[in-house]
Amino acid sequence: MRIRILWEGKTKDLHLRAIQHDLAGRIGHFAALSVEELPPPRGTGRARKSGLTSAERGLLEKLRGAIKVLLDERGRERSSHEFAQWLGQEALRGSRELAFLVGGTEGFSSAFRGEADHLMALSRMTLTRDWARTLLLEQIYRGFTILHNFPYHR
Repeated sequence: MRIRILWEGKTKDLHLRAIQHDLAGRIGHFAALSVEELPPPRGTGRARKSGLTSAERGLLEKLRGAIKVLLDERGRERSSHEFAQWLGQEALRGSRELAFLVGGTEGFSSAFRGEADHLMALSRMTLTRDWARTLLLEQIYRGFTILHNFPYHR
């Protein structure tokens, strides 16, 4: 199973960027991983929140066939063990690619949220994008260590 993480812009904090790089390397021992930094949308005004933006349409095309997991405050929260079980179930189901999407400052349109296969909340607390990215990578790594019974998660 391949894991793809897409987020808008770059992580500004050098320390968080180093942690993200380390975690991405660790995840690579369990699954093929790619992290893609998307360019911020052009122009000052965002497209209608009710319809897809052109960037969102392009993203959907790019992710055709992938299981799209959108990070969203309205999404389902899971414990680390529940998340690990879900990762394992997706692998057993034969899912070829899981695509985790982290929105920019404006988030995603409601139309784009409707196209997601899963909405996932990392926490009920508000996190900066940089912290959300880091936490997502950490939880993916933790999920794999739980599935493989590695001591990291204890």
